[in-house]
Amino acid sequence: MDQLCVQRTMSLEEWIELAATLGVDGLEFYSGFIEDRPDFLAATKAALVRHGLEMPMMCCSPDFTEPDPVRLQQEIEREKRMIEITAYFGGKFCRVLSGQRRPGLAREAGVAQVVRVIRDLLPFAESHGIVLTLENHYKDNYWTYPEFAQKMDVFLEIVNQIKSPWFGVNYDPSNTILAGEDPLELLERVKERTVTMHASDRYLTSGTIADLRREEDSVGYTKRLSHGVIGRGMNDYDRIFSTLNGVGFNSWISIEDGMDGMEDLRASVKFLRAKIAQHFR
Repeated sequence: MDQLCVQRTMSLEEWIELAATLGVDGLEFYSGFIEDRPDFLAATKAALVRHGLEMPMMCCSPDFTEPDPVRLQQEIEREKRMIEITAYFGGKFCRVLSGQRRPGLAREAGVAQVVRVIRDLLPFAESHGIVLTLENHYKDNYWTYPEFAQKMDVFLEIVNQIKSPWFGVNYDPSNTILAGEDPLELLERVKERTVTMHASDRYLTSGTIADLRREEDSVGYTKRLSHGVIGRGMNDYDRIFSTLNGVGFNSWISIEDGMDGMEDLRASVKFLRAKIAQHFR
């Protein structure tokens, strides 16, 4: 992420070239990868076409709990531009988040603002053929504070107030674990609304979940937290995939792995291919 978004020592075309060797069907993009220039966008699209890859999902991190109206509008305009770019690449799904859980932010006010902003975005998303996906998120790599809707009850309060075919859930089981909750319970409650999924397995490199909680307000992910090879962590993918299959899920499952290199990613691809073949017939 830092090579692509911060240091810019790896180009997006270079990442596409690497990822094309994994045997996947498409690549989810993170909005931080994107340089909003016609030449960059055209070259990126050509690279995807060259390798026969789709770009189905744009992973954005809008901060819709921003208290300053000017900055909030900037977050909204950034999300709109990412919706346009998702459509340019032929994608169908663009992530939204609630925003940062800033100190002093009241739950009722935060929920109301997030719901209002997402509802207001829906006509724009529909006009571009894009479904907005709200993820049960932990924390964006480059945020100071964790997700406002990290806990299940807040997340569901937002989801249940937005009824539209242009809105759904991006389900991530690992983030539920990090919230100290049961990923299978959350899935039961959002399975009918789930339109995309982040497949991940997380583990703590040291300490406990309680230690992680104490470090949530540091910028970015704490060093205690790491992605691992999918299938080797705490998530029960047999139950997750059988539940999704039971409601007719037939959409994109995006791999969140690669902290320790391409071989880990290959192992995750192999695991998921086998599980998909087992559960989705």
